[in-house]
This record gives sequence, C-alpha cells and structure tokens, in this order.
Amino acid sequence: MNRYVAVVYGTLSYTLFLVVFLYLIGFVGGLVPRSVDNAVVAPVGWAVLIDVVLVTLFALQHSVMARPAFKAWWTRIVPEPIERSTYVLAASLVLVVMFWQWRELPAVVWEVTWQPARIVVWTLFGLGWAIVLASTFMINHFELFGLKQVFAAWKARPAVETGFRTTLLYRVVRHPLMLGFIIAFWAAPTMTAGHLLFAAVMTGYILIALQIEEHDLMAALGTRYAEYRQRVPMLIPGLRKRGTDIMVG
Repeated sequence: MNRYVAVVYGTLSYTLFLVVFLYLIGFVGGLVPRSVDNAVVAPVGWAVLIDVVLVTLFALQHSVMARPAFKAWWTRIVPEPIERSTYVLAASLVLVVMFWQWRELPAVVWEVTWQPARIVVWTLFGLGWAIVLASTFMINHFELFGLKQVFAAWKARPAVETGFRTTLLYRVVRHPLMLGFIIAFWAAPTMTAGHLLFAAVMTGYILIALQIEEHDLMAALGTRYAEYRQRVPMLIPGLRKRGTDIMVG
C-alpha cells in the first residue's frame, strides 16, 4: 500500500487510541461527564444485560483479533504494515461504543468515607494506570500500537519485531499491564453496582484471555517461555508456582 497513506492511517489510529485511553481513565474513575457511574438510565435487568454485552463485545474484539490464526487470515485482506493499527483502531471504536451506550447502576456497594483511606484508594487508582502505561514502554510501546510498523513501511524496510523481552516489571509478574488494569478497575473509593459489574466482568475476561495468550506464547516460544513461567508468577508478585500453573500465579 502507499507508504504515506500507511503513516497517516497509523498516526490517526494511534491519536484516537490516546484520546480514548485518557477517556477510559476518566470513565472508570468517574472523572468525565459520561462515566461508569453517570450514564444512560435503564431498568436494572436491561442495564445489566446491555453492560455485559458491551464488555463482551470488547473482549471478543480484543481476543479474536490478537490470535495468530486470525492475523494470518486478516493480513490477506488488510496490508501487514497497518494490521496492528487496524487492531488499535477497532479496539478504540469498541470502547467508544461502550462509553456511549453504558447503562448506569447507581446503587452503592461500598464507600470509603475516611479521607486518608480515600486518598490511598485514589493513589492505587493512579498507580494502576501508571503500571499499564509503563508496561507498554517496557516491551515496545510504538510497536504495540502500530506506529513502528507503519513508519517502517514509510522507510520501505521490514519492521523487525522486538521479540520476547522480560525487562523491569516483567521480571516481577508475567503480565504487569493486565495487573495494572485490574488494580485500576477495582480501586474505587465509592463502588457502585455498575462499577462493580464493569470491574468483575473485565477481570473475568482478563483471567480467561491470559490463559489463551499463555497458550499462544508457549506455542511460539516453547522452552524459553516455559522456563519464564517457572520463574515468574502470572499476576501476583511473589507467588511462585507449585506443580501445574494456576490462573492467578
């Protein structure tokens, strides 16, 4: 494909991702007008159904498009230099639909009222998002979000993949990015039923998706990843494997 079109497409996809990512932080934290706690009003049953469908839609897009078999088929249709940018664009658009169509469930499940404790919870919220962002740079942020590939196409040279890396937080847990999301989703000084639903379903999706990703990594890296799994827990720092791998460790 035209290399200039690829660069523009990749740059626009990445820019949209940045906007959507920042809005996601506000959406989860209740920091923007339309948030997990301030959204469309609907009967409880319909709200639960619609919200679960929205998270499931995101989960399906995120997992299916990330699978090697799908990528092999997809790149017959979409030029390889923009495959990752297209994935990023699709993920961003699905999140926009979630922001737009989310139904609120305002009943309060718990509320931290002591101010010092609220500050601690908000600190954890910020820490979770910081871990998410930092984790992307510990592997290759620009490759993860498609910019490396489109700029390689612009320079008319192949995009060399970074490959398997275990730097910094990846020496503490195998999936620090997902750990950051889980912390951010659950660190809520005021937990409404809607926020609880979002956090629970997203966490369930993460735990399932990690099992699928680990299977793909084992198939791709073999002994090297198996040894890494033996040394480093999946999500909980300091938790060492005993016998077979467990979902959280």
